[in-house]
Amino acid sequence: MTGALPRYAPDAVLIVLSILQVLISVVLTVLILLHSGKDAGLSGAFGVGTGAGRFGGGALVERNLTRWTIGFAILFPVNVIVLLKLS
Repeated sequence: MTGALPRYAPDAVLIVLSILQVLISVVLTVLILLHSGKDAGLSGAFGVGTGAGRFGGGALVERNLTRWTIGFAILFPVNVIVLLKLS
């Protein structure tokens, strides 16, 4: 045995990355909708922007929501580029 890494079928990798792309898209859509805008968006419905509730301060929740949104927004095109390179 030479210790080489096992090779995976390209079709299996494409299927996994395609499913991951759909999940990233759904999560990114939900995260964007949770942001408070002029009319408080969906985050007002869940009490995110009010500072009330068990989450504590609204600023901390908004900051973490922004960080998650940026992370998934970066992950989205990276996954698209990988999918394009493999196909």
